[in-house]
Amino acid sequence: MVGLGCRPTRAPTSHADLLILGRIHTLDPSAGPPATALAIRAGVIQAIGPADQLAELRGPSTRVIELGEGAALPGLTDAHAHLIGLGQARENVDLRHAISVDEVIQRLADGSPREGWIVGRGWDQNLWGGAMPTRAALDQAFGQRPVWLKRIDGHAGWANTATLELAGIGKGAVAPDGGEILCDDQGQPTGVLIDAAMDLIPEPTPSDADVARWAADACQEAARHGLVGVHEMGMDASAARAFAELALPIRVFGYASETWWLAGLAGFELPPRQRHMPTGRFSIEGVKIYVDGALGSRGAALLEPYSDRPDHRGLLLHEREDFVELVVGVLAKGMQPAAHAIGDLGNQTIVAAYAEALARRPEQRARRPRIEHVQIIDLADIPRLAELGVIASMQPTHATSDMAWVPERIGESRLAGAYAWRRMLDAGVTLAFGSDFPVERVSPLLGLHAAVTRQDRRGQPAGGWLPDQRVTLTEAIAAFSSGAASAVLREQDLGRLAVGYRADLTLLDRDPFAVEPSELHELAVRGTIVDGELIYDA
Repeated sequence: MVGLGCRPTRAPTSHADLLILGRIHTLDPSAGPPATALAIRAGVIQAIGPADQLAELRGPSTRVIELGEGAALPGLTDAHAHLIGLGQARENVDLRHAISVDEVIQRLADGSPREGWIVGRGWDQNLWGGAMPTRAALDQAFGQRPVWLKRIDGHAGWANTATLELAGIGKGAVAPDGGEILCDDQGQPTGVLIDAAMDLIPEPTPSDADVARWAADACQEAARHGLVGVHEMGMDASAARAFAELALPIRVFGYASETWWLAGLAGFELPPRQRHMPTGRFSIEGVKIYVDGALGSRGAALLEPYSDRPDHRGLLLHEREDFVELVVGVLAKGMQPAAHAIGDLGNQTIVAAYAEALARRPEQRARRPRIEHVQIIDLADIPRLAELGVIASMQPTHATSDMAWVPERIGESRLAGAYAWRRMLDAGVTLAFGSDFPVERVSPLLGLHAAVTRQDRRGQPAGGWLPDQRVTLTEAIAAFSSGAASAVLREQDLGRLAVGYRADLTLLDRDPFAVEPSELHELAVRGTIVDGELIYDA
């Protein structure tokens, strides 16, 4: 176990606003046993140490939280998620874990409104044998009502004929660059659109009120799961307005969508270089750039063909030189590029683009370019991430969700670079962990469990999938805390439990260092604290 002894740098006569008594894990490797008390004043950590030495900080108005059998951790942050998507998904039909097309149809019939569009998300063809669905089943069930269902990763969509007709997609339709329209043997669209082709669908435009409602609901849901912050990937103007105007319970570090960036961040009144908004818990950090698609829909760009589709290598969403110009443009504005890259070709392409862009703008190296996902990487590119100071923003539960079908999709020879957290750390790469919710579930405890065990919640496979890539519990918590803080250049005041740092903590009902790794996902969040404020109390 790790912890931190008492820090004397405090004013003894200043009573704490909040005193937490119990096991305090600061994750400071230089310290001794865990501390047993932590004092907070004015939103900042005032002192940490033995409870008897901090007793004098307890005043008549000090609130006291006794952890009992629980523990306090540095506040956990999800370094890659979609709050707006989560709020929206909570109002649409949830198709996750549906094991057949028939189950998808039944969920849609039970959960959709009586009129208008039928919208859902979360289907995964790998759960029913791997064959992509077609529009036929949707046509039979819902006739002329438009149906639009996004795949679990958000990189493919499934439409019925009515929706395809609204989009003008028929025989001979040409997909835009970076997209694919799946067709049958007669050249007729099957109803599945990949990546950029999804943009052809004229989805209903949400109102500002819709977006604000989704943002508020999702932030509360994140707090309930112990998250003190979220790196919100792919915002547009309406999302930025919502976060800027809400009294946020958690910290939201925003990354503009590539589309919004190319439009000049239009529709948002504060200039992009004013990163921190008046609310204090929302900032615009950078821009999300799409390099390739997703592995599940075979849109991730690979150096060699897919093992289960030998005529296909996935999709790069821009020409290689365009990535360099995109990155240079983002860096020139003092912002941080965060590139979605999943396949080994996608990762190699953006690493090369980062290297060239940083050579042209060396003064911006401190912006720490990020790669989001890094699911399949050529081993030779891992040390390049460390050399360039690139943050690897990865999602542990993606590995345990994907492990059943990844070997067939990419072949055994490429598994060495698959979800390679251990190799990243050993090479000196900074890891920032997240979930990519609503693709995965919100709880970071599921991420800790996946990172430490490489198993699903049933304990499968025995010994873990590619177990040499497991990380320790301390490393996993750090990736959700100090690593996430480093990813947004806030390691000087966030991500650690130390005197003078912002008082962001996640409180658990049991000590994660005292349970079996297989039990980590069974822990419960007792409380979530941001700036010394108990924003969620179980």
